[in-house]
Amino acid sequence: MGHIQDRWYRPKVDPETKKPVLDAKGKPVKEKSDLYGVGLRYKVRYLDPDGRERSKMYPDRQLSAARTFLYKVENDKTQGTYLDPEAGRMTFREFGESWLNSQTFDESSREGTEFRLKLHVYPTLGDKALRDIRPSTIREWDRALQKKGLAETYRRTIFANVSAIFAAAIDDERINKNPCNAKSVTKPRGEYPKVVPWPEARVHTVRRTLGDRYGVMVPLGAGCGLRQGEVFGWSPDDITTGSDMLRVERQVKIVRGRMVFALPKHRKTREVPLPTEVRTAIEEHMERFPPLAVTLPWEVPDGKPETVRLLVYTRESNQLHRHSFNHHTWKPALRAAGVEAPVRADGFHALRHFYASALLDAGESIRALAEYLGHADPAFTLRVYTHLMPSSSERTRRAIDEVFRRRDAA
Repeated sequence: MGHIQDRWYRPKVDPETKKPVLDAKGKPVKEKSDLYGVGLRYKVRYLDPDGRERSKMYPDRQLSAARTFLYKVENDKTQGTYLDPEAGRMTFREFGESWLNSQTFDESSREGTEFRLKLHVYPTLGDKALRDIRPSTIREWDRALQKKGLAETYRRTIFANVSAIFAAAIDDERINKNPCNAKSVTKPRGEYPKVVPWPEARVHTVRRTLGDRYGVMVPLGAGCGLRQGEVFGWSPDDITTGSDMLRVERQVKIVRGRMVFALPKHRKTREVPLPTEVRTAIEEHMERFPPLAVTLPWEVPDGKPETVRLLVYTRESNQLHRHSFNHHTWKPALRAAGVEAPVRADGFHALRHFYASALLDAGESIRALAEYLGHADPAFTLRVYTHLMPSSSERTRRAIDEVFRRRDAA
């Protein structure tokens, strides 16, 4: 059981009997110690659950606060919720870097998270002790990000990173509450705008303006739902002989400034139905531009080299680079197709949205669409594309019309 030591006073001892002097009520008489008036007066002393002696100091006239602290410590020990007060002294930056190093996500995700923390989090929270960061601190920090003009969807990602770090600190018994989860803290929602698919005519026009070398990318994106990096890393060898399925095995991505081969997003390979028109486009492209063997490291810049025969590549016989392709090829093709001021929604991802809208309009299920797009969770697919699904009344009309058409044909 802990106790509180009064450093300014000590029991008076009879010099002859060497026993404590008692007053008329039988209580020990106190006298000033050599430390009287020096430093903090009360010292709370206790044993932690591991049997180590701990202490905390309080100033004069703070005996009540010292008693409250001791009571809480003993109660926490009994309930198994005790936290070492020293553990929360670690700064957010120190713990955040340790947390990041322990994560198992892919290197590009690690790089992106590291960038966000260094640019938008550490300048404000980095040097603060974990235990000193309050909900008010989080509110003020997020408000500052908002004032800087950061999009709410981006702030949501940053906020999620910070909350995950605090959650890990709780698991490590450094703090007992996540300030990001306080009721007074409003989390950035950042709902993405509704997808507006390209008109079919634009898809065909962009394919034409991309030219012979890169036009085949449109059927792969709009006809099979491949992401841009997956198109960059796709090989004709990813079609099994005699199969009507196209395999998505890898992507080309940029990790710490270097291009590498890597698994698709969510580390999830998949098979996608290969339409005849897309197969024909691939075969015609290969007649003009035979596949090129390209060697890149796997996953990380110093990873094991992998050689893949790529379907699309540059005029200089190199793999495509996302930033260079978007700036020098994709945007000029959009402008030539009549998109005068391309925005983020006009990126290569627009082809995936077109693919999704075409499948939903044809009656494909959300679960199948999620599988073909390589989404980790069909619920995400539903959230993004639910507004593109034919309405219930329209599906009803189609179903009944089909019934009566069959009767008329009988």
